[in-house]
Formats: sequence, structure tokens, C-alpha cells
Amino acid sequence: MMINYVNEAGWPTLTKAEQEAGMAAYAAYAEALITAGAFVSSGRLQPTATARTVRLAGGKPKVLDGPYAESKEVFGGYFIIEAENEDAALAWAARSPAIGHGVVEVRPLWDTT
Repeated sequence: MMINYVNEAGWPTLTKAEQEAGMAAYAAYAEALITAGAFVSSGRLQPTATARTVRLAGGKPKVLDGPYAESKEVFGGYFIIEAENEDAALAWAARSPAIGHGVVEVRPLWDTT
């Protein structure tokens, strides 16, 4: 799984043309993954202002507004891919548009089969 951590405060500061170019870069990246047979799924998250966090407080679940931790870079989306090995997954991460405005964490999923 490639987890995209981005600075969500930067998006609203972009012009409409810059936002469209950014979305086109992600679409082209996804198409490259599909063409290579590496694409499994992907998703984009709503801003952190829409997030809710559930934690135990006094032994009971408590719902809090926002993400668990304050951070400049937040989990903004993901790609799940099939890669032959870690080097191949890291090579795909290096091509991600997210590295232009954040970081991409690469982490294997647990095999549940």
C-alpha cells in the first residue's frame, strides 16, 4: 500500500488550472499503474476537518472531532498495488505525484489468505 501524506492546506491556494494539472497527474499515474498491471485500488480522503476519531476514555468510546494527531502532512489518499518486491513498490512510489507536495509511505498489507 502506498499511503500519500500531503499538506492539505496547499490545495486551496492553487489556481484552478494548477488543481486541474494536479488531478491530471494523478490520473496519468493511475493509468500507468493500470497499464502495468500493478493497480489494485486507490482512494482520496476528504479534508481532515471532516474527520472524527474514536478512542476509549474511562473505558467507554468517545468521539472526538478531527484527526488523532496534529501534523502538517496528513493522510490524503492511497494506492494499493501489486508489486514483485519492495524495490518495485518503491519505484512506483518514486513516480507518484504525491512526492511533489508530500511523501509516500510504502507498507506491505498483511496476507489474509
